[in-house]
Amino acid sequence: MKTSQTAARDIDEYIAGFPNDVQKILQTIRLTIRKAVPDAEETISYRIPAFTSKGRYLVYMAAFKSHIGLYPAPLGNPAFKQSLARYRSGKGTARFMLDEPVPYGLIARIAKFRARENQERAKAAEKKRQKR
Repeated sequence: MKTSQTAARDIDEYIAGFPNDVQKILQTIRLTIRKAVPDAEETISYRIPAFTSKGRYLVYMAAFKSHIGLYPAPLGNPAFKQSLARYRSGKGTARFMLDEPVPYGLIARIAKFRARENQERAKAAEKKRQKR
């Protein structure tokens, strides 16, 4: 589906490589993540858009012929088990089909969850450093 074979330098360039309807979905996912985690920073990692917070990766997104992938999805977390069941596609992957409504609210919940998870990890690492 992507029109360009070269690696995108930023998320704008990545999104621009897709048809207009997919661009709109990617932009909305991007805005959803940015609203959910206002301090999120954008980058390209593994040749796909990624969002970080405080130096740690939150989520990646990638567009394909028939779906948008979101990684990592908290598939093993009981709070997300039911809401992610229909989108589960592999270990840590949520697959949102392009011919179905995209669950932007769920994407926001995932981004917020990942941000909290990263904060907890950072606090635990800081405590460990202080004990040394």
